[in-house]
Amino acid sequence: MTKRTILAALVAFGLGVGGVQASEGGHVTDFAFSFEGPFGTYDQHQLQRGLQVFTEVCSACHGIHQVSLRNLGDVGGPALSKDQVKAYAAQLEVDDGNGDTRPAKPSDKFPANTSVGAPDLSLMAKARAGFHGPMGLGINQIVKGMGGAEYIASFVTGFTGKSKELAGSTLYENHVFPAGWTRMAPPLEDGQVEFADGSPNDAKSMAQDVAAFLMWTAEPKMTIRKKTGLLVVSFLVLLSALLYLSNKQLWSGPKRKG
Repeated sequence: MTKRTILAALVAFGLGVGGVQASEGGHVTDFAFSFEGPFGTYDQHQLQRGLQVFTEVCSACHGIHQVSLRNLGDVGGPALSKDQVKAYAAQLEVDDGNGDTRPAKPSDKFPANTSVGAPDLSLMAKARAGFHGPMGLGINQIVKGMGGAEYIASFVTGFTGKSKELAGSTLYENHVFPAGWTRMAPPLEDGQVEFADGSPNDAKSMAQDVAAFLMWTAEPKMTIRKKTGLLVVSFLVLLSALLYLSNKQLWSGPKRKG
């Protein structure tokens, strides 16, 4: 009787959680990002395009205050040259600590943006889970990962073009946003940003570029972590093989005598 009660409670809890998770948001598209999988790495050129999209579009309302400007020159990241990092930093204004502003330096962090109360995007790609799996149980997260970058790209391109007025505010319909309606206006449109290398600048392509860049802001050391993990796993496999062979050699004599 007790086992049946516990089992029923667990099933009810699972279904309840599944129902809640399933209602959290709409369909998230599974984009093919280069950094996915155990051997994935960031696309340097995509990160540079994403930085441009963030600078020209997203930074009007959002900040990435947890990111240091000097990291834009990191290998495995956007990999800007020192001169490019200095030139980019000089375009930004940061607090000088005396109530005034000054041009930013590579040692500074990106300036915060609280002008309209929009969330900081530094860790957004890690904070947002895009894939919940069947009934919201998180099964897809094991296979596809958290999907934060996919959520961002899907959200940015998920506007339907419909809007409504509510309590003096304009809401825009978005089939990916959990509530279905958001105060954020559609941020991207085809041709909004021009890339020097002639890369596609339709809204879908730019959404993937900026999503990849925001994934890098949240996980700047992802490539190094993956390489380290691969070395550790390889070492453990080699060590296990050596221990097995050593054990077999040590006990071969007593086994023959027995």
